[in-house]
Amino acid sequence: RQRQMCIRDSFSLHMVFTGNPGTGKTMIARLMARVYRSLGILSKGQLVEVDRSGLVAGYVGQTAIKTSKVIEKALGGVLFIDEAYALARKGMENDFGHEAIDTLVKLMEDHRDDLVVIVAGYTDEMHDFLTSNPGLISRFNKYIDFPDYTDDELMAILEMNAGRQGYRVAEAAKAVVRGMLVKMTLSERMDFGNARGMRNTLEKLVQAQANRLAACEREVTRDMLEEITEADAKAALVGE
Repeated sequence: RQRQMCIRDSFSLHMVFTGNPGTGKTMIARLMARVYRSLGILSKGQLVEVDRSGLVAGYVGQTAIKTSKVIEKALGGVLFIDEAYALARKGMENDFGHEAIDTLVKLMEDHRDDLVVIVAGYTDEMHDFLTSNPGLISRFNKYIDFPDYTDDELMAILEMNAGRQGYRVAEAAKAVVRGMLVKMTLSERMDFGNARGMRNTLEKLVQAQANRLAACEREVTRDMLEEITEADAKAALVGE
């Protein structure tokens, strides 16, 4: 236990995750909580995930109470604040988000022996968040960037998720999905959501397959139920 306390005293374990949505930030935060628990650095190893709405209240004084309750729930584990930059909105000096940041900074210090805070969001906006409070940026010295997935990786995610649900995606259907990815503009890519976007895409494919099979007049076999075809992909994605 003494060695574990030395680790906490010598190193700041708080982290900043930067990157677009759907790149695995929450999943890695959950894994880090388990790792720190297994090393004995954290006593419980749970992950408490919040965003601005989970920390900020509507009246003066309430935000500090709300933020304190969330941090109390996270003690012994990891507090993961997604889209943390929303707490420090530019041009809104009287916004209660700054009260949440002030409370966070104080309680991070008070509970530094049994709490890890991970803040996440878009790269540029996170800089504004970290510089919004003089004591905030000094508490984070580990930065991990999560790059967007490549098209090949996104297709692998699609196939993996489909397989887990008992579906297989025909090669011609994959070609339609890949064509959708290739045609996306940079702005569309940012809105797509990486792995999250591929999960949504699979839902659309499955819905299109269900609609097609519902109108099928011949007997529907198991093989038909399992396969997502080119027709399904075109019905779901072409024109979007």
